[in-house]
Amino acid sequence: MGVLDWIVVALYFLVMIAIGVYAKSRIKDAADFFVAGGKIPWWLTGISHHMSGYSAAVFVGYAALAYTTGFSVYVWWALSITIACGLGAWLFAPRWPRLRQRLGIISPLEYVAKRFNVPTEQVLAWSGVGLKVFDVAAKWSASAILLQVFAGVPIGWGILLVGGVTMIYSTIGGVWADVLTDFGQFLIQLVAAIALAVAVMVHLDGIPTIWTMWQDLPAGHSDPFAGTLTVPFFLAYILISTLSYNGGTWNLAMRMISTPNGREARRSMIFSGVLYLVWPLVLFFPMWAAPLLLPGLKDPSQSYALLVDNLLPTGLVGLVLVGMFSHTMAMTSSDSNAIASVVVRDIIPLFRKGRSFLPSKTELWFSRFITFLFITGSMVIALTSESFGGVLGLLILWFGALVGPVAVPMLLGMLPWFRRSGSAAALISTALGLLTFALNRWAWPGWIESLGVNGQAWTVATPVVVSLVSFILIGFIRSEASAETDELIASIETDAPDEAPVRAPRIAGAADA
Repeated sequence: MGVLDWIVVALYFLVMIAIGVYAKSRIKDAADFFVAGGKIPWWLTGISHHMSGYSAAVFVGYAALAYTTGFSVYVWWALSITIACGLGAWLFAPRWPRLRQRLGIISPLEYVAKRFNVPTEQVLAWSGVGLKVFDVAAKWSASAILLQVFAGVPIGWGILLVGGVTMIYSTIGGVWADVLTDFGQFLIQLVAAIALAVAVMVHLDGIPTIWTMWQDLPAGHSDPFAGTLTVPFFLAYILISTLSYNGGTWNLAMRMISTPNGREARRSMIFSGVLYLVWPLVLFFPMWAAPLLLPGLKDPSQSYALLVDNLLPTGLVGLVLVGMFSHTMAMTSSDSNAIASVVVRDIIPLFRKGRSFLPSKTELWFSRFITFLFITGSMVIALTSESFGGVLGLLILWFGALVGPVAVPMLLGMLPWFRRSGSAAALISTALGLLTFALNRWAWPGWIESLGVNGQAWTVATPVVVSLVSFILIGFIRSEASAETDELIASIETDAPDEAPVRAPRIAGAADA
């Protein structure tokens, strides 16, 4: 890292904080802080949704997979998300802004109290908050690894630096700061990734490198499935990605809720899916070529950072580093926003008389305070990430395996085909999914290890499959269909013409009191 590189990084951090300060002027209450009053245009939502799916873990954990297995990392990750976005554009995305319009929700779990009941809302809220801490912690750890490789900054200080800047602009600027910084970060990453891709081609065979390098790479690197990235693992991640990218990961639900209506939400999801189909091909290209330029690496997770350090001139190194940070900060800031909305709108009212929401000004203050606390907690876990299996352990095994049980009742509860499944199905299916994860992790590790390359697919897939099957079966065995449920589901099937947003009532979960 030269002086010019540090200047680029410092300017980037200052611009992010400035955006947060600017966004603060657009926030008058918690609805503005969390969902921008439903005023974010589809193209900005699409870019933000896309950016919120990345983090520095892509340049650490996924770079390691690209170095060791090749093209299969694109098929497993990017293609599975593209399919998930295509499915969600028709099934889930349009329903989220309609829930805001019909019920006045500003948290992705608020509707759960009405669709199921308050206990179900609380179980999903507490489970999801705990889960997301691990996911965000993985992102801080990955960012710190990159900063250590580039500049020799100790991992602990790297976590505090990136997390601290994100904390500032997220806490003061809310969702407007998130989407505006996402857009700026998208432009930065566009330049940075293209610069590195061009540098790789210059050092190899020029443009023909794109198709000629595969014959020089280790055997199997051009295969769509390799190593632990098997067909079963790919199919498992299509299911998990469908749940995660359509709202099971709450910050992505918040993006959809923030759009004006269902039609705009659908367009934004299609746009995000197209970006996932195309952009990772550019992003992963240097990672796939890394074995030719950096043969015999002992730590493949450092491959991307070393490519940048070896191939790019001063100034561009800082820009690429900023691009890596931008992905992490985009994801974690939106995660923090979503978690704060759930705590403020779903958890805190449980402890208030009559389940009332906080007064408007107090609610906004708590929204910012909870954002601060969540980022702080995730950084603490990041500082001890090795206890949980490192970056990939936190990202793939913990988050990938746990997101499904929490997401199944929340997403399937929107669809008319599952109206028979009520609170019993939601609670039991979530519990069984979490129990399956615990058994995989602590009771059956030896047997799972004996499955070889399919062991990871089993670990990730079984919790969500158990939750999905049990949610459906319990609904048929013990139907909880009701006129209220049918009315709610029917109300979010289509957009109403020129419908104005509904302000949320000041009593939370009144229908279940």
